[in-house]
Amino acid sequence: MASDLLRSWRLGLLCLLVVVGRSTVAAAGSYSSSPARFKPHAWSLAHATFYGDETASETMGGACGYGNLFQNGYGTDTAALSSTLFNDGYACGQCYQIKCVQSPWCFKGVAFTTVTATNLCPPNWSQDSNAGGWCNPPRAHFDMSKPAFMKIAQWKAGIVPVMHRRVPCVRTGGIRFQFQGNGYWLLVYVMNVGGSGDIASMWVKGSGTGWISMSHNWGASYQAFATLGGQSLSFKLTSYTNKETLVVYNVAPPNWSVGMTYKANVNFH
Repeated sequence: MASDLLRSWRLGLLCLLVVVGRSTVAAAGSYSSSPARFKPHAWSLAHATFYGDETASETMGGACGYGNLFQNGYGTDTAALSSTLFNDGYACGQCYQIKCVQSPWCFKGVAFTTVTATNLCPPNWSQDSNAGGWCNPPRAHFDMSKPAFMKIAQWKAGIVPVMHRRVPCVRTGGIRFQFQGNGYWLLVYVMNVGGSGDIASMWVKGSGTGWISMSHNWGASYQAFATLGGQSLSFKLTSYTNKETLVVYNVAPPNWSVGMTYKANVNFH
C-alpha cells in the first residue's frame, strides 16, 4: 500500500514538472520567462503626415538603425515618430494601427493600416507646433512613408487627424541580430521583433563568459565592450512594454563576424 502511494506521488510530481516546463520553454535552445502575449492598447488621437515619395526610398536607414527596410522585413509600412512617442529609441519596432478620422481627405471604407516605428521625426522649433512643427513635443505625431499614408488618405491632404493604437507585431521567423563593431566592441542591431516589438534591455554571453550586460546605444542597437571573438554568442532580451524575457542560445557561431546578420528560431508574441 505504501509503495503504491509513493509511486502515485512520484507520478504526480513528474506530471507537475512537465506542465511547469511547458509553460517556460519557447523552443530548443531558448526559453521565455512568460507565455504572455502583447495585447492591443486603447485608441488615441494624433496627426499624421508623410515623407518621401511613392518608392519610400527616403525611409531607408532611419534612427532605429534598421538599414534597408525591404531586406530586413519592414517594407514600406513604416513611420517616423515624434520624440514624444519615440521615447529615446525604445519605441523602435513597435507596431501601430492608424486610421484617418475627421477629414474629407480620409478614404472611406478603410478601417486602418498597420505600420512599424522605424525612424524619428525630430522637432522643428523654427515653426509653430500647429503650423509645420508637427513633431514638436508634446505632440503625438506619425510621419508615415508615402505608400503607408496613401492607404488611409489622399496624399494631397498633407496632414490628417488620425486615431492610433499599439498592436502586436506579427513577424515571420525569429529575432535577427545584425553585428557591427570590432574585436573589443560589439554593437548589435535587434530586428524583426514580434509581440510588443520593443526591447528594454539586453545581455550577451560568449561560450567562455558569463552574461554581460549591454548598454542601449541608440534606436534598436545595444553594445558591449568586451572581447568575444572566437566564441559562440547567446543573447538575453527583455521587452520594453511586456517585460517578458527571452533567451536564445548560440545564435552566432564561434566564427561570427561584423556585418553579418544572425537569426534566432524564436520570437516574442
